[in-house]
Amino acid sequence: MRIALISDVHGNLPALEAVLDDVDDDDAVDATVCAGDVVGYGPWPSECVERVRETCSVVVQGNHDRTVETPAEYSHNEMAMRGLEYAKRELSDAQREWLAALPPRTTIARDRFRLVHSHPDPDQLGRYVRPRGFPEMRPYLDDHDGLVLGHTHLQHRAKVDGKLIVNPGSVGQPRDGDPDAAYAVLDVEDATVELRRVEYDVDRVIKRVEDEGLPRRIGTRLLDGS
Repeated sequence: MRIALISDVHGNLPALEAVLDDVDDDDAVDATVCAGDVVGYGPWPSECVERVRETCSVVVQGNHDRTVETPAEYSHNEMAMRGLEYAKRELSDAQREWLAALPPRTTIARDRFRLVHSHPDPDQLGRYVRPRGFPEMRPYLDDHDGLVLGHTHLQHRAKVDGKLIVNPGSVGQPRDGDPDAAYAVLDVEDATVELRRVEYDVDRVIKRVEDEGLPRRIGTRLLDGS
């Protein structure tokens, strides 16, 4: 069984469409799952929610998904707050309810892999797990073959005590210096993962950001993956 792993879409429809088209071209992929943050920042929150609902068999809740109703929680970050204010206006009641009902964590592939957005410990919800912190995930691997997480927007994979930990990277807002949309494909039987990147029309995003009156940096930062 092979599962496409996506995360951190952040309302970037052109990037999401490019990734899903790439997944569709791979006949060996059996399912797609999402590690959260479908909305936030980007100017297509409603469209991205619908595409993720249509294509992903499992979705967990990201921090932006969780705070759509309370954008002021990000008053320290204008881009994040403005993106959430926009999402709150644009999403339907049903879409906001769907985001609110998403679980913060679950398992995939017949319970063989944990799927979370940020830290797997419920008491550390929202904490970043960067690549250097992957070895600290040992306590959360005991009963599983691996862990899939997002949140940092940094694509990375590693083996810890022979078990796989992977961040598929961000579909809609990479922050690892590569502007291409990121995702990954997990081979469940072998517990291996292929990291993938896909080009998309960044200029289309920049124009939409400007047309919708969002902070211009939401779009321009996509040019260099920052």
